[in-house]
Amino acid sequence: MDALHYSFIVPVFNRPEEIKELLQSFVEIEGNISFEIVIIEDGSTIDSKAVVKNFDSQLNMSYYSKPNSGPGDSRNFGMKKAKGNYFIILDSDCLLPPQYLNVVNNELEKEYVDCFGGPDAADESFTNLQKAINFAMTSFITTGGIRGSKTKNKKFQPRSFNMGISKAAFEASKGFRSIHPGEDPDLSIRLSTLGYKTKLFSNAFVYHKRRISWSKFYKQVHKFGLVRPILNLWHPSSERFIFWLPTIFCLGLVFAIILAVFGNYFLLIIYSSYVILAFVMALFHTKNFIIAVQAIFAIFVQFFGYGFGFLKSTFAIKLLKKEPKNYYPNLFFKNAN
Repeated sequence: MDALHYSFIVPVFNRPEEIKELLQSFVEIEGNISFEIVIIEDGSTIDSKAVVKNFDSQLNMSYYSKPNSGPGDSRNFGMKKAKGNYFIILDSDCLLPPQYLNVVNNELEKEYVDCFGGPDAADESFTNLQKAINFAMTSFITTGGIRGSKTKNKKFQPRSFNMGISKAAFEASKGFRSIHPGEDPDLSIRLSTLGYKTKLFSNAFVYHKRRISWSKFYKQVHKFGLVRPILNLWHPSSERFIFWLPTIFCLGLVFAIILAVFGNYFLLIIYSSYVILAFVMALFHTKNFIIAVQAIFAIFVQFFGYGFGFLKSTFAIKLLKKEPKNYYPNLFFKNAN
């Protein structure tokens, strides 16, 4: 294995304040491992140039501005410009804990892999809404740990808010495609097909801030649901029954309510038990009653958004045989190379 030289790749779109917070967390990184930061302004009308300039004396950075072509294509652009041989991809709404790079470097020295992913967490400074959504997106009881579980670290599909990829693997795979969201599991599957190993580094977490509202959260998870049948079409071997669970959950709840109207409460009691369990877990995790209540609402938003998006897209892609790019053009960036 050659000596590792790290390049952080960060696309940004109209979020200079996020970049400011992220760069401040870079300033506080521990250890003596050298790295560069490559920031790609993806067609922003409110750019981060002045913010980046303020950190010039503290950090080794490159800043590029380009027409809007989406986060995946912008990451590809940044990796082509980067000087390192190992790229670490972050979202602009992330913050790094001080030990992050030491953890990554230690993991790669212990067992080298060409692609890794790390989990996301909520910092104490986050709002109640951000903490509630973080619980819904990361808890085993909601996602089965697919975004980062200590017991599930083999053949892990990294997410691009916290993802590492070697230069060799990037060049072989040609990086991200124009779909968004879904560009990260697509790349992970293609890397696996090419024979590159991926792994979860469970201690290499980032604080994922998610500047989001309830409506934005619903739109986000709905798009996740729309994308999955497209990925199943592209990669049939990746299709799993587990992808149906949010849809089954939603349809089952509707059925449970109908049964309750006619005096049969058995299924509704099962759903109530799940809600109570989720609430207790959220309360234990966050130690805040209000956040735990919001977490329950976030779980239902997540399941209904994803579940009906998945059902709708499956019907269109599998039964009606619609061509994804033509039927869901808002899921693809037209200007991507």
